[in-house]
Amino acid sequence: MAWNPTQTTLVNLRNAIAASQTTSVQIVQQYLDRIERYNPQLNAFTQIFADQALQRAQRIDTGDLAGPLAGIPIAIKDNMCTPYGRTTCSSRILENFAAPYTATAVEKLEAAGAIVLGKTNLDEFAMGSSTEHSAFGTTRNPWSTDHVPGGSSGGSAVAVAADLAPGALGSDTGGSIRQPAALCGVVGLKPTYGRVSRYGLVAFASSLDQIGPFAHTVGDVALLLEVLCGPDPLDSTSVDAPAGPFHANLDQPVDGLRLGLPNQYLSDANHPSVAGAIDEAVEVFRGLGAQIVEVDLPHTEYGIATYYIVATAEASSNLARYDGVRYGRRADDTADMIDLYCRSRSQGFGDEVKRRIMLGTYALSSGYYDAYYLRALKVRRLIKQDFDGAFEKFDAILCPTSTGPAFKIGEKTSNPLAMYLNDIYTATANLAGIPGISIPAGHTKSHNGDPKLPVSIQFLGPLFGEARLLRIARMYEAATNHHLARPELAQAD
Repeated sequence: MAWNPTQTTLVNLRNAIAASQTTSVQIVQQYLDRIERYNPQLNAFTQIFADQALQRAQRIDTGDLAGPLAGIPIAIKDNMCTPYGRTTCSSRILENFAAPYTATAVEKLEAAGAIVLGKTNLDEFAMGSSTEHSAFGTTRNPWSTDHVPGGSSGGSAVAVAADLAPGALGSDTGGSIRQPAALCGVVGLKPTYGRVSRYGLVAFASSLDQIGPFAHTVGDVALLLEVLCGPDPLDSTSVDAPAGPFHANLDQPVDGLRLGLPNQYLSDANHPSVAGAIDEAVEVFRGLGAQIVEVDLPHTEYGIATYYIVATAEASSNLARYDGVRYGRRADDTADMIDLYCRSRSQGFGDEVKRRIMLGTYALSSGYYDAYYLRALKVRRLIKQDFDGAFEKFDAILCPTSTGPAFKIGEKTSNPLAMYLNDIYTATANLAGIPGISIPAGHTKSHNGDPKLPVSIQFLGPLFGEARLLRIARMYEAATNHHLARPELAQAD
């Protein structure tokens, strides 16, 4: 059987190009062919840069461009600025916005030789957990197109899961990398806040947002993270922390590994397949000589309430700039400036974005600031202290990424609270600023016509502890075969 570059890993592709076993043009063309075949059904990509990608691949093959990711195709979530194409955030208010500069994370990938295939769909302004809140249509899960892929980085997760790209970038504000990675059966990493520059990432909640990678394996994610990390003078929140090595030491097990198993994440509300995945992971690590000890994170129950006050308050402030005056959608035939603001924002923003702006504005209003926003900041500190105390005793925390597998499209759109609870196991990591990685951990059992859907587990680590966190995730990956599974795709009619 001929080698198929769209059915392997990013690291294998890199090595094959370096060894002249294939060319970047051949790889890019095969991914573009696959996108043309399957994207109409999945709606993972909203923009494809085919000509640009092939031209860049030719430069790689002739030696004009080089780097640790030379020739590797990558998908980019469409809330990261690029001077080519549009940067829409899947919103009508920015549907024709052409950014004048490149996001630092994208710039670093391109400097390393990577090739941007296109931009991926997301919940509008990254506000959602299902990629149903997009002005450009719902993205569908490749394991079952009747189900959501998670969100808000659903397009990037699907691009990797369906082998439309070997790697992708997403952003994680309350779980928007890890949750769709879990629901699509791929690896997704949220780095420590400040580890990766946010310059050029369209802001949702500035104290929570963080860019991170998707891929099929821990090794692929580690390689991408090495390229993405580093301080940036254009982002005052970026931190000058050592950028690895993450990939070179990946297969070195963590000696004397101690994992905390948080009581608050072992809810009876978890789907049986999720509970089974955690039980299996505990047995795997015990077999590898690790100690697994239950740990108490007492303020976890306040995580969702805290997150949805802090995040919406910051969103209210950040989205105030979209007023129809300087750039973005402008309503026609308005009576005055107030009418221009109101109609431009009303026409440009979707329902979920409007809901969050109103929630955040309410929380910041003079009569409720102390009762909501200030109190949320205090609880955020307590949540961080819970994690700080846990990491004095444990190398990492093992827990579910989500309470269950992917749900059906439309199942939760009429109940915002039910949708928000999808972030219950992910949002606390953003509040604390710590890194987290979601990795595949099996599938649901298929019966009575129900589809087989991915389930995943999550590892959380201390601030700037990505190197050890990746090694721990790799220990599990090496002892199981869950990451090898691929969905069977049907071509659209």
